[in-house]
Amino acid sequence: MVESVRQQIDVRSLENYLTKKLDQLKTPISLKQFNFGQSNPTYQITSSDFSKYVLRKKPPGKLLSSTAHQIEREYRILRALEKTNVPVPKVYCLCEDDSVIGTPFYIMEFLDGRIMEDPDMPGLLPNEKEEMSGMMLFYDRQIKTFNKVCQVQAEIKDIESHEKVGPIPYMKELLLYFSDEYIQPQDRSSLIHGDFKIDNLVFHKTEPKVIGILDWEMATIGHPLSDLSNLITPIRVETQSQAKISELFSIDTKKDLARLYANTVGWDPTPDLNWGLAFGLFKLAVILQGIASRYALRQASNAKAKEMAKCRHHAAQLAWNQVQINIENSRKKPKL
Repeated sequence: MVESVRQQIDVRSLENYLTKKLDQLKTPISLKQFNFGQSNPTYQITSSDFSKYVLRKKPPGKLLSSTAHQIEREYRILRALEKTNVPVPKVYCLCEDDSVIGTPFYIMEFLDGRIMEDPDMPGLLPNEKEEMSGMMLFYDRQIKTFNKVCQVQAEIKDIESHEKVGPIPYMKELLLYFSDEYIQPQDRSSLIHGDFKIDNLVFHKTEPKVIGILDWEMATIGHPLSDLSNLITPIRVETQSQAKISELFSIDTKKDLARLYANTVGWDPTPDLNWGLAFGLFKLAVILQGIASRYALRQASNAKAKEMAKCRHHAAQLAWNQVQINIENSRKKPKL
């Protein structure tokens, strides 16, 4: 989970800041960098008394989008959620002064639990998986944002090869489909996480209980279908023979999870589920294009960024395939 630091920061300057702002964190400190997450570099701080904390910062260099990497916003959302029953890590301080370590950052609580990077949850018994799955339980605005962001990302040139990242396949067709207000889900505005998936959940060390939800950078007011679709469409990146992604849950498994969600919140997402699944794959393609653009500028925080970036075309193809299925299913519905 943590490894040696890949993206260096000025430890001495950080220690000077922490001495003034966080009394309980004892210096000198040691740093490790988390090996998952694609957007904002995240570090584990170990203090001189062996207490642990987490530092999240913006990536170095010129950022591609003003809407991405908003760790200041993430900090304020976490701070507000501390007053609710949503399990989130406690945040301690936000630094917006670039002179300290080069970019804004914040310090939060380290949650000592389990993070399931593999949605298959290897090593767990079937009943444990079922219990943990049970614990996991706006679109026009997003479409416009995706369109703008994708145009910028497509024009980024690799600093070595000078090749452009390029557009996402079927971009115009996908935008046209998702912009159709007659097939969009009925609005159910609420606070959504924006990147709700299993590896952003911290589970209790021994119990099937979520003790923390991480990575609120993309949180916004939106439709809960977005988070549900993201959760039940886990993927595995495969780059051994060709760059592609594999969906890990069958249609039946997705429907079972949707029913569990409906029983929990009192709203049945099933009628809109296929639309949401297509949108989730489209969003994944946009995210992977973003990873490709950060890798092109050598700003990516994840060691696997190069391999992840190669899968953006396949994600767009899967999204378009799901759209075709949705269109075909709509034709089969009886007309009143």
